Amino acid sequence: MSRPLEIACDESGFTGTNMLDPDFELITHVGLNLDHETATEYVAVIHQRFHRYSATEYKAGQLLRNRLAVEWLLGTLSGRATVHLTDKTYFTVTRLVDLLIGEPTYAAGTSLALDLRPVARTLHRAGPVVFGTPRWRAFLATFVAMMRHKRYRGIDGPWVAGFLQTLDGMRSERLDPILQTLRDARPQLFQVLTELQDDRSMVPPPLEPLIPALFETARLWTADGATITILHDEQSALTPHRVAQVQALLRTASPAPEPLLGLTMLDSRTDPRIQLADLLAGAARHLATAELRHRADPYLTSLVRPYLAPTSLFLAPTSLFHQ
Repeated sequence: MSRPLEIACDESGFTGTNMLDPDFELITHVGLNLDHETATEYVAVIHQRFHRYSATEYKAGQLLRNRLAVEWLLGTLSGRATVHLTDKTYFTVTRLVDLLIGEPTYAAGTSLALDLRPVARTLHRAGPVVFGTPRWRAFLATFVAMMRHKRYRGIDGPWVAGFLQTLDGMRSERLDPILQTLRDARPQLFQVLTELQDDRSMVPPPLEPLIPALFETARLWTADGATITILHDEQSALTPHRVAQVQALLRTASPAPEPLLGLTMLDSRTDPRIQLADLLAGAARHLATAELRHRADPYLTSLVRPYLAPTSLFLAPTSLFHQ
């Protein structure tokens, strides 16, 4: 029996439940398959060749100031890493749809539950056009606020009332069939909010994109039947209960009987594999954000493209996923 792969993971762009931060539109999650010794050599090369005067951890912000360093890193890690990309606004829309009219399980938001993805895609693309971007984002903000404050006011609290009132006011002939379905889902919304009071609920945290990203990363590395363990940068969102739910979901999607053996938190300052995952996550997020804002560098885009997971939650018109 072959040894499990050790996949080092880190993210870039995580802003907690602040899903609509205009400065951090995307979040990337990296899985890196590199042994400790080789990763140490990578970090040494980065320090010596590109930032030789730094005695501290080399961060993505420093890497991005050195184009040659970005080109070198992307050019040498191909085949050893994956990048899952999430557009946070689109993620917010998918959670709205999944929680109100779907099956709000841990499979929701992943590539295992795509039945309602066309509905979310329609809302994400048409909402800003029909209502205008400011009004559409204000509507999504009421959903985010309700989910952020669910614990403190209950289903009769002002945040829930604010969301429902705003939803009632969103009227459009083009989108009304979908919006009416959301309005009719009030009983399910109340049920979901009640279940979310329990940290061990089978309903996933609604504003936590790291959980589906972790699942998709693990699924990529176990698709051929491999067994893995994950070494992850310290991240409070990945509680033991949530990791266990990801493990259970992977058992239904992977050829291996026990695809994910476990997840261990490590400090990026002391583990070179996590450092490299952090650098790649930061570089990929920066380049994808440039694409999103129509300021892409075609050559750097071509370098990052092979890393991108096809299950990434990203819809913007872009050449990232197409030659």
